Amino acid sequence: MMEERLFDAVIFDLDGVITQTALVHSQAWKKMFDDYLLHREKKYGEPFSEFSHQGDYLPYVDGKPRYDGVRSFLESRHISIPFGNAGDDPEMETICGIGNRKNIVFNQILAEEGVKVYPSTVNLIHTLKENGIHVGVASSSKNCRQVLEAAGLNELIETRIDGVVSAELGLNGKPEPDIFVTAASRLGVSCDRTVVVEDAVSGVAAGKKGNFGLVLGIAREENQRELLEGGADIVIEDIDEIGFEGIMEWFELGLPRDGWQVVYHGFDPGREKTRESLLTIGNGYFGTRGALEESVAGEHHYPGTYMAGLYNRRTSKVADRDIENEDFVNATNWLPVDLRVDDGSWLSENKHTLLSMQRTLQLDKGLLVRDMIVRDEAGRETAVHSERFAGMHDAHLAALCFSATPLNYSGTVTIKSALSGNHINDGVARYRMLDQKHLKPVSESAVENLQCIVVETTGSAIQLATAARLKFHENDNELHQIIEHHVEPGMVESTITVEIGKNQTFSVEKTVSFFRSDDPGAGDIAADALYKVSHAGSFDDMLAESSAAWRKIWDKADIHLEGDRLAQKLLRLHIYHMMISISPLNAGIDAGIPARGLHGEAYRGHIFWDEIFILPFYYIHFPEAARSVLDYRYHRLQEARKYAKEFGEAGAMFP
Repeated sequence: MMEERLFDAVIFDLDGVITQTALVHSQAWKKMFDDYLLHREKKYGEPFSEFSHQGDYLPYVDGKPRYDGVRSFLESRHISIPFGNAGDDPEMETICGIGNRKNIVFNQILAEEGVKVYPSTVNLIHTLKENGIHVGVASSSKNCRQVLEAAGLNELIETRIDGVVSAELGLNGKPEPDIFVTAASRLGVSCDRTVVVEDAVSGVAAGKKGNFGLVLGIAREENQRELLEGGADIVIEDIDEIGFEGIMEWFELGLPRDGWQVVYHGFDPGREKTRESLLTIGNGYFGTRGALEESVAGEHHYPGTYMAGLYNRRTSKVADRDIENEDFVNATNWLPVDLRVDDGSWLSENKHTLLSMQRTLQLDKGLLVRDMIVRDEAGRETAVHSERFAGMHDAHLAALCFSATPLNYSGTVTIKSALSGNHINDGVARYRMLDQKHLKPVSESAVENLQCIVVETTGSAIQLATAARLKFHENDNELHQIIEHHVEPGMVESTITVEIGKNQTFSVEKTVSFFRSDDPGAGDIAADALYKVSHAGSFDDMLAESSAAWRKIWDKADIHLEGDRLAQKLLRLHIYHMMISISPLNAGIDAGIPARGLHGEAYRGHIFWDEIFILPFYYIHFPEAARSVLDYRYHRLQEARKYAKEFGEAGAMFP
């Protein structure tokens, strides 16, 4: 009996996916470009630098329409020639002429060597047909039909969108999704129930852009990382690794799970601060940016924790004038956890080679997960795993778990954990001329596995106590050896060092609590913070409680869509970021909704009219939280009227 159909079609790229012609293409491109570059050396005196597979073919040519590949490579060598037109003679020095020259070389090699296929892909095509799944091919190649015929596969392919068809229809080449979307249309299927199979970065980028149900990358060139960063949902080395059953499992389990996740692969310096904002965790009482635990504030990173209603006022001298600025305070940094091997460097993108990294924000649980493999200067490779969440079940709690696993060595591993309150607000460049020193130290302590610091805002005199409980483990066994502490004003740092073997795991579980002097009924906030972490459950127990609280929120707030995986994810992402800025936990907090939520310092955390757009959602689902926001306005109404009167206006102005 045929299984229920969870997807309707698979659209394959040709070269490198079905047929083993990618190497033929690479050989043809190399011969053609080397000949042309030698010609330029003779004619123009330009130094010859040969065309390479890794350095030139993969980044500039692979997967692109022929003429786009010519133009892309030539631009990389700063060579400018006319584009020409598709009918140009192969001897003409135009982009089209050179592209036509490559086609002649390709056909010569193909005639000499024939066409080889990947048996696993052909077997999958037969299985798909047997199960009533449509099969198409989308390729940039203008030789697609000839290659399929030579391989004896033409009759299995229901639609073919190749370089010839693309030219006739005026379709954009990869990384635009045109050829895949057109293939799906001709098969009569929707993109969300269709698989794209690609071996090129430009191809997986096109599949992602087209919002397909599964973008499957095949890493024939040891380019797993590049394919994941380009947009592949899954990367394999051969079709046999997933097969028909694996694709079915993705649509049954993987795709629904993906709708609750935001995933980033790799490290992109220009986008890191934006990603840190989007990976923020929070619970309405506080929010913590998604900076890496070992990172420090700088060009690429900005750790920050912001608390509802925590502001401070400073006076700065700007152009001989006293300027008063009230700012959203970057509160105590509870994230710092770092590691080093033997006497090597602490984790750093400047001192370590990043082999892979994936960060996943699980929207349904409010959990941020990071997996990373790094190589240090001595060639030692370490797997780093971390998880963190803000307690949606308890406004005052947060936790993170950080672990290191040696992959190719045994040695001494040191883990360092800190609480720090000696920083300044430095997240927005245009505010740097202002006095941004908003915290001053009050007290610090470290006893056994407990840390605590108290800081105070320099103007509003609000005290903030942050306590941490540290539990260290080797594999599943808790360690009870001595923890070394270093204490200085505004900072507590604790380290522990162990001898650990290859593939063994050394970890720290860090439970953190926050209490403020302006909390309702506040007493000895340092004692309260230490008591809270001392009596908190394990990381897993707290995560279960927090996840249950999130589940109640999503039961009310989720919007379920079908047919558009991107829109589904974006809806949940927006709801998530609203809930970490103001949640049911805000019912007793005197705070409004800052323009940027609890995510950063832009607009200095000031509160404008944003709740006009947001509150209707809360009226429906979380009226107690909505009331707290309205109470915030009500309590400041007299000041708003006073402010309006100063400007000769009736009514109220934002105070």
